[in-house]
Amino acid sequence: MGNQVEKLTHLTYSEVPTADPNGYEPEDDCPRIGVSYIFSNDDEQEENDVERDDEGSQYDGGNELECAVYYRDECVYERNPKSIEMATQSCENLLNECKAGDLLEFVSAGQYPHWAVYVGDLQVIHLHRGEIKVDFLVDASQSKPGRIVNDLYKFRPLRPDAVVQAAMDQVGTKDGDLCWRNSECFAAWCRFGRREFKTGGEIRIGKQPYRMKMQLSEKKSHVLEFQSLEDLVMEKRRNDQIGREAVVQELANHLNCSEEIDNHYGCN
Repeated sequence: MGNQVEKLTHLTYSEVPTADPNGYEPEDDCPRIGVSYIFSNDDEQEENDVERDDEGSQYDGGNELECAVYYRDECVYERNPKSIEMATQSCENLLNECKAGDLLEFVSAGQYPHWAVYVGDLQVIHLHRGEIKVDFLVDASQSKPGRIVNDLYKFRPLRPDAVVQAAMDQVGTKDGDLCWRNSECFAAWCRFGRREFKTGGEIRIGKQPYRMKMQLSEKKSHVLEFQSLEDLVMEKRRNDQIGREAVVQELANHLNCSEEIDNHYGCN
């Protein structure tokens, strides 16, 4: 594994490991099924199909992936698992620290993180099951531990009252009227007001200005490039769901596959 990780370098969005889940090889001029397969709408529907096991899905801070996101040369997101693990606590304790306008993240092993906006009076607003809803924090958490994540994204935030109002204005929006693909994009949009978090908020013109640097080990990192922040958030959340160890193994497997293909065509 050490040698495999050592060889991992940069991948562009078009080079992300992709495959038809049915095992068929598409024609060259067909849509790249793997892209939509990996970057599909991820958690708001899928997490509802997961059978929760309180014993087997406990939060594992040691398996969180350290990563940073850059727009061109500017860091716009950074997560250090050690510091963020220390901030993770039960929802009962979290209530004692929340202030209106805070962003909250609820986490559990093997599940997509769920984001919400705290609006006061023990309540949050969040995107859940295809609808923007108001729920009590303890209900929205679904017994998962949580943390305040105001500082993960480095954009300038709106005033707390404006954050709450932005969230309140969307309550009841559902299905085809939604402008966000997951709870994180919705909550972050409420706090920062940036169109990049909305579906179609950025024009994809071939350039890939976003980079996600994943820290695989103390000395080894890996970079993926994306055309939009929305695409990057989708992949980041998938990594959050499967955990650091699975991400490292997945990249190592892709490296082996690429080397086999190169060796095969190099001999012909």
